[in-house]
Amino acid sequence: MAEKNVEIKKILVNKKALHDFFVIQTIEAGIALKGTEVKSIKDGKISFKDGFCFIKNGEMFLKKVHINQYPFGNRINHDPLRERKLLLHKEEIIKLDSKVREKGFTLLPLKIYLKNGKIKVEIGLTKGKKFYNKKEDIRKKDELRELKRNFKLSKLSGKLK
Repeated sequence: MAEKNVEIKKILVNKKALHDFFVIQTIEAGIALKGTEVKSIKDGKISFKDGFCFIKNGEMFLKKVHINQYPFGNRINHDPLRERKLLLHKEEIIKLDSKVREKGFTLLPLKIYLKNGKIKVEIGLTKGKKFYNKKEDIRKKDELRELKRNFKLSKLSGKLK
């Protein structure tokens, strides 16, 4: 099979979700948007700090994702907080629904990006972190930063001699 050139441009990453939750599984989904929403997203006028996904009647939706109104959209502009349908195969939705019904699992948007000119959303099946898990992650990041700093200093001192 021939390899296709895939061009991916990140628009937004949900850092809060990555900090507060363990990501168990990720899945790429398309999103049903209006024309003015597409233009606003391409301009980076989107926020999904409190956004989440839910399944209703065998379809998956994205809620509490704020897409600013397009400034040149006049009367055909969109509602900034409307529910947006995610485009997934039925089997994928059924699998995710069975996992979400388990205690403690949530579906959250992790990234929004352009892939070959189409806007995609990376959905994560997540489980909440406890406070001590967050402290441990912060401690590991600090240790890694300290190691990198020491390594740079040792490289510099070696060059000075």
